[in-house]
Amino acid sequence: MGKLFSKTYLALRQEILSGKLASGKSLIEQTLADRFEVSRTPIREAIRQLQREGLVESNRGGGLRVTVVTIADAIHLYDCRLGLEQVAAMGACENATAAQLEDLQDCLAQANLSDPTDPSMRSPNNVDELENRLRIDQSFHRLLADSSGNPQLADLLEQVFSKMALLRLTTTYQNPDVLEIWAEHEQIVAAIVQRDSQAAAIAVRNHLVASKMRVVQALQGLKTEASLQGIALF
Repeated sequence: MGKLFSKTYLALRQEILSGKLASGKSLIEQTLADRFEVSRTPIREAIRQLQREGLVESNRGGGLRVTVVTIADAIHLYDCRLGLEQVAAMGACENATAAQLEDLQDCLAQANLSDPTDPSMRSPNNVDELENRLRIDQSFHRLLADSSGNPQLADLLEQVFSKMALLRLTTTYQNPDVLEIWAEHEQIVAAIVQRDSQAAAIAVRNHLVASKMRVVQALQGLKTEASLQGIALF
């Protein structure tokens, strides 16, 4: 049962994150069991795990659906990050230690190990690579917050990052180009290394504005797919 649960869970999770099971799509145990050719038990267990991860939620009728990620939520969260992370970058220019600067540069080095020109690296089916690139991006922004020297600011940003987890996963699977951000990260680090707070704030703003546009475009793609399937979102 453990192996069957794991296989079913991973298959469902990938379909949600890739957009094959669109945001807002109702999840009916028997229908899924028939499609995956398993009993309802591993389906039920997989759905419970996906609920714990925030990928599945209850709908108004008491059933279950793929969690709805709205464009409005994405815009609001990015607007919060715009204000907070510019302050974090300016703080990092004053307070980042040598070890923290080295950690930020290590993130850049890890990102550069992924060749964005390699078609296999850009495939939505390459689950490990996509999630690795996303982890590197998340680590970079958490390091930036920690380097600010302001623990209250870092805590506020961590709350925002947590709320964005499903959003980032979903849009990364929808369009891997949302993570083509390494050159933007390099500009941020270069400004912090130079202790240039104005340049760091500008680099962060440019990066987050561009990221917001990429994410909104990916969500619009998901919304279009949902409309074609007759699912009402947003």
